[in-house]
Amino acid sequence: MTRIDDTFQRLQAQGRKAFVTYIMASDPDDATTLEIMRGLPEAGVDIIELGMPFTDPMADGPTIQSAGQRALAAGGSVTRTLEILRAFRETDDTTPVVLMGYYNPIYARPGGVDAFLAEAKEAGVDGLIVVDLPPEEDEELCIPASRAGLNFIRLATPTTDDRRLPAVVKNTSGFVYYVSVTGITGGPAANAAEVAPEVSRIRAAAKLPVVVGFGISTPDAAEQIAGVADGCVVGSAIVKKIGEGRPVPEILDFVRDLAAGAHRG
Repeated sequence: MTRIDDTFQRLQAQGRKAFVTYIMASDPDDATTLEIMRGLPEAGVDIIELGMPFTDPMADGPTIQSAGQRALAAGGSVTRTLEILRAFRETDDTTPVVLMGYYNPIYARPGGVDAFLAEAKEAGVDGLIVVDLPPEEDEELCIPASRAGLNFIRLATPTTDDRRLPAVVKNTSGFVYYVSVTGITGGPAANAAEVAPEVSRIRAAAKLPVVVGFGISTPDAAEQIAGVADGCVVGSAIVKKIGEGRPVPEILDFVRDLAAGAHRG
């Protein structure tokens, strides 16, 4: 059982949906990331996704691409991401944190995958979302992560048909992340009527919670999508405000409104 598993069990017992947020580590700097992270649970966030800066974020739209560039310019890296998380864990040992990113920075680390997983576990990571590793490469990271006690969260998309779905969910744990639109982050708005049957199909195949992300940027959208899933993810809308240099209290107020919408769902 990980913090992620515990969180979904608690939310299910309470009859609530999960609200998940994404921010980029070191955007615009380490101190601001940590300040925002520390405020997210009080603002109603159930699970935090922390992005690892990377030069070629192929699944992300302009907003998160720009966040990655700001983070890299500020010295962001996997090492710095884990340092931020260690500092977060000094005051919060309960909120699940998922690292989200790409395989290259993990593969290239000294000591490779095993060293990264040991360090991630020690730093307080609960799960991984690595968007460019397909199920055919599960031996690279997914299975070692599971052995290390970390959830490996897989993405399913509108193009994941019934033939492909069993492979996608086979070694997935924690939850399945359903990408509500075909495309990149920060794209078209998610449509709850279209999402609902896909969530049911994936939930039946995976026997896991299904959380929906991409295309959710308002409290009403969070409410509608969470209403047909086990939770929702908001990333680009929050990252956009960080990129605009909004004060941290204003960002957290925005998150609080989104969380209220998701929890109404």
